[in-house]
Amino acid sequence: MSNRFRPGQEPESRYRNMDHPVWNRVERFIEPFSDTEREILPQTAWGFILYFAKQARWPFILLLIVGGLVGGVDATLYWSVGWLIDILDNASPATLLQDHWHQLLGLALLLLVVRAVVMVGSAIIEQQVIVPRFYTMVRWQSFRRVIEQPYTFYQNDFAGRIATKIMQAGESTGDFIVTSLQAMWSFMTFVVLTTTILTTLDWRMGVVVAVWGVGYVSIIRFLLPRLRRAGKENANERAVLNGRMVDIFTNIISVKLFDSRQREHGGIRQALTNYLSAVTRLTRMITTVRASVALLNGFMMTAVATLAVMSWMTGAISTGAIAATMGLVFRLNQMSGWMMFNINGLIRAYSTVQDATETISVEPAIRDKPGAVEIPRSSGHIRFDHVVFHYGKKHGELFNGLTVDIRPGEKVGLVGPSGAGKSTFVNLLLRLFDVEDGRILLDGHDIRDVTQASLREQFGVVSQEPSLMHRSLRDNIAYGRPGASEAEIIEAAKKAHAHDFIIDVEDQKGRRGYDAHVGERGIKLSGGQRQRVAIARVMLKDAPVLILDEATSALDSDIEAAIQENLQALMTGKTVVAIAHRLSTIAAMDRLIVMDKGEIVETGTHGELIKRPNGLYARLWARQSGGFLALGEAAE
Repeated sequence: MSNRFRPGQEPESRYRNMDHPVWNRVERFIEPFSDTEREILPQTAWGFILYFAKQARWPFILLLIVGGLVGGVDATLYWSVGWLIDILDNASPATLLQDHWHQLLGLALLLLVVRAVVMVGSAIIEQQVIVPRFYTMVRWQSFRRVIEQPYTFYQNDFAGRIATKIMQAGESTGDFIVTSLQAMWSFMTFVVLTTTILTTLDWRMGVVVAVWGVGYVSIIRFLLPRLRRAGKENANERAVLNGRMVDIFTNIISVKLFDSRQREHGGIRQALTNYLSAVTRLTRMITTVRASVALLNGFMMTAVATLAVMSWMTGAISTGAIAATMGLVFRLNQMSGWMMFNINGLIRAYSTVQDATETISVEPAIRDKPGAVEIPRSSGHIRFDHVVFHYGKKHGELFNGLTVDIRPGEKVGLVGPSGAGKSTFVNLLLRLFDVEDGRILLDGHDIRDVTQASLREQFGVVSQEPSLMHRSLRDNIAYGRPGASEAEIIEAAKKAHAHDFIIDVEDQKGRRGYDAHVGERGIKLSGGQRQRVAIARVMLKDAPVLILDEATSALDSDIEAAIQENLQALMTGKTVVAIAHRLSTIAAMDRLIVMDKGEIVETGTHGELIKRPNGLYARLWARQSGGFLALGEAAE
């Protein structure tokens, strides 16, 4: 998968003063926007984690080394306490510095220099080298795969849930690797050194720590899998809850208008109840694990303390050795609880990654064929050749061998009642779905043999409910032609009769005119204003094929009449496929195709079809009042 971004194409950043001569040297080891040619990311959590770890192997190897040094320094410090006590017990205050200055200097260097270098180095590697850029790299590569998914992928999930999975994938993958290489490795190093030191003092203390280790591993082996299942369930319920809330907030106007009895409260309450149950099961498991570790640590500390005192009573070990021994086991007690918390975090991170891969690492149902060609600007010759399509069902009322030929430059209107297949016709032409049999040709090219990007460059689409991004009006108009000049954007807006209202728009941050942001899905604009912005976008794109799905339905009569003149000019020399439910708006088309239940039942000009009194088109026309289809013949 090649990276389509080139230098100079990155979006404007709001953080331009991040350059620093020291930090930049440290932070450049991971390229956050790098990528590989792999089309589908690994579908298992382990595969996903290792895939990204390999892309930043050297920073992680360095983190592994530093993590081991942290554990070693920790154990050395506690041993040094006992060593210092023994020196003080056997030295005279008057000659302490003279006799032991080199040992004391070594201890000072360990505390001031070695420990500081290791701890600061660990922080820099984790927080500066890995966390910001590695997490970003995972999210970037995940986003690039998800954005390639077909339209149906987004129809079957919450937009907020998909976005959450991408964000969680980066954080959880990074947390899992960092915790494994730093916290866990540091802990293991400390345990090994502690066991070695205690065994040297008294082999029985070494046995106690070894037995403790077996018990600790047993807790991990038998209790943490249950904790992992609870963590995965918790992550899933959290994602569902988040998706439900985003869905409500995205459609807040419908909620305000139709949910007078607060039905959405019930849905959110149920989602919160499910999430609460999942959290409760998770916290019960956490409590069980913590209690088990506390009991195990109590046994270990009591046994080691008893053996240490017994050894001191026989003169086998010194007072300093007892201090070092107890310091080590107390630290081991502290670290074991901390490490169990980290292991719990590892389990949750692993579960979250696995949950995220189920969304991110999915093979696209529609993809470019190997060797797919870039189609040049087409003449607009469209042919449906015995197309079969039933939305994946074995049988249905849609296309069973549909054949249609639309000549270059021909203006065709699609007419028919709801469910006739008009919108499906357009969706198949845009390759939002793939035909189940037959083929669709554009200038003789099977649309499955060309890249999806170059195919959709051939179309300008204005839908009945235009979709705008929460960006500036300028960005929305230029969305299909990013390199357009300011003059070209304004000219397109004027042709769509949008310029006059645009110059008066102001958003909540004080941005005005073409700089003003329109809100999520353009909610800050009226329906007619959104429609005019969408028409301006299509005019600016100037694609060879126009698809108009009730393009002027949201406009008042005066504005519609004014825009129609410019639409007529825009349609000149282009192939046009228009869906209209006000039949008067497409009566002047070169040809009308009347569809019913996925079949073409009539075709001809308006004049020809109206002369067939028993024809579907004539009946629809007769039933219209003010240009609208009668009740029951509504839009798709």
